[in-house]
Amino acid sequence: MLFAVRTDVEIPRDLAPEVRTDLLAREKAYCQELQKSGEWVHIWRRVGHYANISVFDVADNEALHRILWNLPLFPYMRVQATPLAQHPSDLAAAAEDVA
Repeated sequence: MLFAVRTDVEIPRDLAPEVRTDLLAREKAYCQELQKSGEWVHIWRRVGHYANISVFDVADNEALHRILWNLPLFPYMRVQATPLAQHPSDLAAAAEDVA
């Protein structure tokens, strides 16, 4: 299942610098691990915000929930997940049907 996920991050300004550094390093490693596995398909930064929009390809709702809850930054995030379905006007989909 494909999901578009918007995350907005609000790390407390008074978080100890060493805690923040560790948190961000763990977040990056986890994100990259999921990209390598193919579950985190795309990640885009939202310009001007500490936020991103990502596309996940996971087995089901529970798989996405598990991934999101395991994000080291999750306690500091607002998350909005939207299930996606292929659009009938998608040229890429039409090309796949022909092949």
